[in-house]
Amino acid sequence: RRMNRFNSTVSVDEYLADSNVLFYLSDAVTQLLEHKEEYTQFGVTRYFAEYFSSVKNSNHILFREYNYIRATPHNRASFIRVFWRCYRQIGKSGDLLSMHEYRSLLQLLCPDFPVEMVQSAARIVLMDDAIDCLMSFSDFLYAFQLQFHYQEFLDSVLMIYQDLLAGKSPNTVIVPTSTSIELLPPVSTENNMERHQDGVEPSTLAQCIDALCDRFKHSHPPRSCMREILEETDKVCYYSFLMNLAKHETVNQTIGVLPGKADLLIDPEMDQELDKLIAQISVSPGSNSSGSAVVGLKELQRKASPRRNIHHRRKMEVESDGSTEETDSSEN
Repeated sequence: RRMNRFNSTVSVDEYLADSNVLFYLSDAVTQLLEHKEEYTQFGVTRYFAEYFSSVKNSNHILFREYNYIRATPHNRASFIRVFWRCYRQIGKSGDLLSMHEYRSLLQLLCPDFPVEMVQSAARIVLMDDAIDCLMSFSDFLYAFQLQFHYQEFLDSVLMIYQDLLAGKSPNTVIVPTSTSIELLPPVSTENNMERHQDGVEPSTLAQCIDALCDRFKHSHPPRSCMREILEETDKVCYYSFLMNLAKHETVNQTIGVLPGKADLLIDPEMDQELDKLIAQISVSPGSNSSGSAVVGLKELQRKASPRRNIHHRRKMEVESDGSTEETDSSEN
């Protein structure tokens, strides 16, 4: 739960650390200096007002680099929300997509989004089977939310799980800290996972996870949810544990980004925007559907993007215009 800045019991340092205000202020100044000529024409006061307004409205992560979108819990939650709202129509249409297709969609929002994160989410859905299988939008979305929001914690759980698979005693399993996990190379899931399909003792894993929650500085899923899932089985496998967490409504409510599965594909505001777009395409004389769609999608991007992304937007529009003209000429 976020700290209240009006709470007299919360110190200034605690509030600044919890809200990441200094991080956003530093980024705002950096962006201003990098694109000074572009932003100063609007006035510095207006620039800062619109920057922090975009942070509040969760539009600030559009087209930003991966290190930025993962830098704070708010950034991660904002990116999950934008991904859902941008591609909700895929779920409504019932299309099944591969891991590589989901990665392509993510890279439209974040050009350097890493394939490893998408692979981890796909493994949750497919229970570590062949990750080139097709997945529904809702299954991938909830798995991606869990993996992306709690990445460091889940990486630590995987290390513990593999130690237990290797036969180590709970007393000798090293519970990683938030700093030690960042110093270790990526954990391979190919070796022990395939040889130990029966999983580990839930009570043993629960004991280690409880110790991890005590020592880990990053956020983690509610302990009650993890205990509840582990108490329901005699043996637990890592990816089945994560899939149950991804589907758990309390976990979803704790993150506070996505609606429940019954309401996942309902978004009246976005539906209204899409209806306007379809209407514009249908009444546009003498224009092909692909060209109109590109224009309409650019308009949606303009409405969704804060002014601080002007530099990125202009660059994308120039590239998009060039590719569209080339496609049209090739068709003719």
